[in-house]
Amino acid sequence: MKLPAGPRRFLPDPKMALVVLLICFVFNMLGRGVGDTYVTFLLPLEREFGWSRSELSSVYSIYMVANGLSAPFVGMLFDRWGPRLVYLLGVGSLGFGYFLAGNLTQLWQFHLCIGVAGGIGISAIGMVPSASLISRWFPHSTSTAIGIAYAGFGAGTLLLVPFAQYLNQTVGWRDAYHVLGGTLLVTLPIVMLLPWRVIRAGLGARDREGNLTIERTKSVIPNKQNVSTSEAPKTSPLRAALRHSGFWGLSQAFFFTSVVVYTVLVQMIAYLVSTGFTPIEAASAFGFAGILSVLGVASAGRLADLLGARRTATLTFICTTLGLASLLALSYFPSHWFLMSFVAFFGIAQGARGPIISGLCSKLFPGKGLATIYGATYACMSVGAAFGAMMSGLLYDWTGGYQASIIFSMLNVILAVSPFWVYRELRKFG
Repeated sequence: MKLPAGPRRFLPDPKMALVVLLICFVFNMLGRGVGDTYVTFLLPLEREFGWSRSELSSVYSIYMVANGLSAPFVGMLFDRWGPRLVYLLGVGSLGFGYFLAGNLTQLWQFHLCIGVAGGIGISAIGMVPSASLISRWFPHSTSTAIGIAYAGFGAGTLLLVPFAQYLNQTVGWRDAYHVLGGTLLVTLPIVMLLPWRVIRAGLGARDREGNLTIERTKSVIPNKQNVSTSEAPKTSPLRAALRHSGFWGLSQAFFFTSVVVYTVLVQMIAYLVSTGFTPIEAASAFGFAGILSVLGVASAGRLADLLGARRTATLTFICTTLGLASLLALSYFPSHWFLMSFVAFFGIAQGARGPIISGLCSKLFPGKGLATIYGATYACMSVGAAFGAMMSGLLYDWTGGYQASIIFSMLNVILAVSPFWVYRELRKFG
């Protein structure tokens, strides 16, 4: 039986798969890029309101907590209602939150608009729905495609962080928030009009005439008609995953990787300014790290397919450690050489674990419920990022400097890489 696709004629499957990948890339770019712009608002907000560094970091921490805790619900919403509602919710929440932020005067208001609304919005347009869509359109090269989609994170950092810094210096932080939020809001009609029915269906769901078939729908989302009673799951996919040690290994890797990155990332621009670089130079260094992140993330999935996930992940953590050592050296020997070393090593590995972990998740837990399961592991990543961001602020207030945060980050590398060598279910992936 066929379901009419309507009067429109869509692209053939191979080209449509590339369009889906591009959509995932663009939404990741917008979400991560807008979220990372908060690092450019840190010093302007500190000057205007006199808040401590830990208070300012708490906004980012709440954003990451909201991002993470909403991820399982975003996954369930995606599995039940599809991508149109999820992406509209995400763009609307992020746009309204950032547009309202330009009028705020109290810290708790930033917690709500940037922290809660921003976190939910970025979760809804990020890798939780993207991972599920990509697994449907790239069943034989999932890790490689996820790596390309993840590269949108680096592209967003590259484009939007320097742009936000420019807005802060030319029109002020309030209008900068208005521009960022308003731009997102005007894209809502475009999001509404995307062919979500075809996008959701996946590879091979249409016949030569462009009609969606029930048979493909059944293969993507099994039901009682195509699964025998003996094969029907007795528990939900997420509950089954919670009993799988591989799930906890991926969650540990996600959590501590985020601690490593976000302990230094949130205050990176402020730290570079304190060592003698100009704000534009600091924001540009942040952006160049994003450039390399695009390359590193895009190639991480492919390397995992070729070399194995464990070897690739270990290599990225070695690069991260070398980058952090260069960043620490800057506090004693300010030099453009150390800055370039940090940008090169830290940037190439920044975010590279994302496609590796996402690819492993799709291999360990394929089929129905993947979005929900991935959302749960993604929650651990966001909570780790929130913890790292909060620790960066507390360590700065306690010590009056940034060295403690960098050393703390380096120590957490051990906890981040260990699951790939300790958990049996992850060791088998090379």
